[in-house]
Amino acid sequence: MKLISWERMLKDFHRLKLEMQACRLCKDLPLGPNPIFQLDERAKILIIGQAPGRITHLKNRPFDDPSGDRLREWLGIDKSAFYADPQIGIFPMGLCFPGAGSSGDKPPPEICATTWRKKTMAALKSVELTLVLGAYAIAWHLPHLNGKTVAEAVKQSSEGQDRFFVLPHPSPRNNRWLRQNPWFEADVIPRIQQSVRQNLSESERK
Repeated sequence: MKLISWERMLKDFHRLKLEMQACRLCKDLPLGPNPIFQLDERAKILIIGQAPGRITHLKNRPFDDPSGDRLREWLGIDKSAFYADPQIGIFPMGLCFPGAGSSGDKPPPEICATTWRKKTMAALKSVELTLVLGAYAIAWHLPHLNGKTVAEAVKQSSEGQDRFFVLPHPSPRNNRWLRQNPWFEADVIPRIQQSVRQNLSESERK
């Protein structure tokens, strides 16, 4: 019975991913719909961002840019493992590039989270560490921190049980914030790296 249940769960999860990849709900996007995410049922570490940027849309791979380089440095993970390890998942609030706004990219369309988020999160049963980037991700995953400044959200999440961490966006645009808040890289990053190592090493021992 357990084998049948596990096989059914895998089939359902595979079907869900195919449905998300084929999603065309937002046909009017500037560059057209192109859902981008990285998910496996074995994911233990889940990275929640806002939405793919223009470069990600064109490369068809998340965080393959300077922001991704900094994010991997924060996590203590090399690039090959970041993309190849099924235990590392990436699931943005919006699956497609929403287009450029007056100051940065537009927000992810609400219909994306409404359609896909709850059922996908329910299917990811092995996640032990969630890294949350951006106001939209905070509002959905950590509503008690909604409305806080980035610094407040980062500090309060880092006081928890090491299952959720709020991160500032790793974009070079945030260099000033990082200079003004040196405690983040000095105090929070080591804890994140320790949690990442612990989750990945536990899986290797099984």
